[in-house]
Order: sequence, then structure tokens, then C-alpha cells
Amino acid sequence: VQLQASGGGLVQAGGSLRLSCAASGRAFSTYRMGWFRQPPGKEREFVAAISRAGGSLYIADFMKARFTISRDNAANAVYLQMNSLRPEDTAVYYCAADPQSGGSYWRALEYDYWGQGTLVTVSS
Repeated sequence: VQLQASGGGLVQAGGSLRLSCAASGRAFSTYRMGWFRQPPGKEREFVAAISRAGGSLYIADFMKARFTISRDNAANAVYLQMNSLRPEDTAVYYCAADPQSGGSYWRALEYDYWGQGTLVTVSS
């Protein structure tokens, strides 16, 4: 599967953005999907994941009140809605696909396919 992330940009603190990840290839619905981010000068970190059918959502604890993940299997897309953005949310955001349903959804190593990343910059 090939992934293309979009929707990043410059936003003021307190604003919102919705990231999209379009998937091409076969059987999108067979992949668990995740979002990760990499702030400047820091390691990549888990943001959110969603199960194949979308029934199970996983959000990093410190983002639960502000971010949500969703998917549309008919459209081969996964989304990350980000509200109340803060300057510390500035990062390159990546979508990723995991062909396995078990394992550790928060670990980047679980994901076999990655999009190119989209930059989110939050100004204070």
C-alpha cells in the first residue's frame, strides 16, 4: 500500500487542522492505520491508531482531549482531527499502515508502510 499524507500547514495556537492520508493499492481495510509525529530535533512518537474496521481507537494519553482519528475504508483514507493546537504540536506528521491486527500499535516498528509526512507548524 502507498500512503500520501496531506493537510499540514501553519496555524495559530488554539486552531485546528485535519490531516488526511490517502492510500492506494489493495485492501486498505486490512491494515491497522496509525499517525506518528516527529517534532524538530526529537524522535518520532506515537499519536493515534485505528483498527481495521474503525471500531477501536487509540490516542496517546497527552492528546486524548484534543486529537481524534477516523477512517473511511470506502474512500481508502484515514484522518487525524487536531483541535486546540499548541506550539509543541509542531512536527512532521506521518501516517502508517500495519498489516497485523495484534502487537503494539504504539510502536513505529509495527508499521510496514509509511507516508511521506506533512508538516504542521503551530505559532504562538
